[in-house]
Amino acid sequence: MNSRIRKARVTGLLVVIAAIAALGHQLLAPSSSTAAPSAHVVPSAVWPVHGQAAFIEGGRPQIQASPNQHAAAIASLAKVMTAYLVLRDHPLRPGEEGPTITLSDADVADTGRRRARQESVVAVAAGEQLTELQALQALLLPSANNIAPVLARWDAGSADRFVARMNTTARSLGMTQTRYTDPSGYDDATVSSAADQVRIVDHAMRLPAFAHIVATPSAWLPVAGTVHNTDALLGHNGFVGGKTGSTAAAGGCFAFRAVQWIDGKRTTLTGVVLGQPGSDRIAAGLAAAAEMVDRIAGRPPRRVPGLPGLHRRPPAPPMRFARPGESP
Repeated sequence: MNSRIRKARVTGLLVVIAAIAALGHQLLAPSSSTAAPSAHVVPSAVWPVHGQAAFIEGGRPQIQASPNQHAAAIASLAKVMTAYLVLRDHPLRPGEEGPTITLSDADVADTGRRRARQESVVAVAAGEQLTELQALQALLLPSANNIAPVLARWDAGSADRFVARMNTTARSLGMTQTRYTDPSGYDDATVSSAADQVRIVDHAMRLPAFAHIVATPSAWLPVAGTVHNTDALLGHNGFVGGKTGSTAAAGGCFAFRAVQWIDGKRTTLTGVVLGQPGSDRIAAGLAAAAEMVDRIAGRPPRRVPGLPGLHRRPPAPPMRFARPGESP
């Protein structure tokens, strides 16, 4: 008798435990109202006709990327990583110019070699002293290839050690299709995808000094004098900063940040376009980015002074959220 009572009590206890477990599972399981936010549905018309592109909205974790993401030459977009590492190791607060960097005869000779190859350079002189801020301005505004190795050696002791750190940082950021072989991006073996580049651009723009520099129309250097930002979109259509790049292998490339009103909300977009064709490759990259941003916002492309006419495709529908259960 006692044995049957004990068995009944044990059985009843097990039933209660099972009921509690089932209730807990129901409470913890995501419902249609508590599931994670759905990804954006990006209309195919948003993406450039050529090359590849990607973007991320501020406050959202997911990078949106065009089809056919692959490792490709990125030209001077490599300088975003170069500037990011320098500023991470040698932060600049607002109003600071940082330590001085003295240029050598070897730097002058290297500049001559690069100029002969028609690379983008700024004039330098042996004994010239650039502050860290001025060196970064030379790197990012006129896109001076000859300043990239100067900063690399100053930061890491040698260009090779610096490039190794570029690749280590890329891996830490999840940039799986990226390989850096030089700090300027002139080497076509420096490759990445648009989605990978969005990762580093987003991180770099979180550094106030970087964001301030790329938002600057021009700067003054001791020997070169006034240098100008190659980003012709700066100050137009919500673009607040970016980095251009172009080589024959890379085509036109542009990394950018823009602030737009989308669905009545002020929205920050960080994006990248790669591989844009055209006789003026820089202008082609800028034009593709301008059109992409307009299409993300669901409006017809707007003209920007000095840029070639944009492709006149129908405007993309406004971006929306997928409903629960829909495929994004």
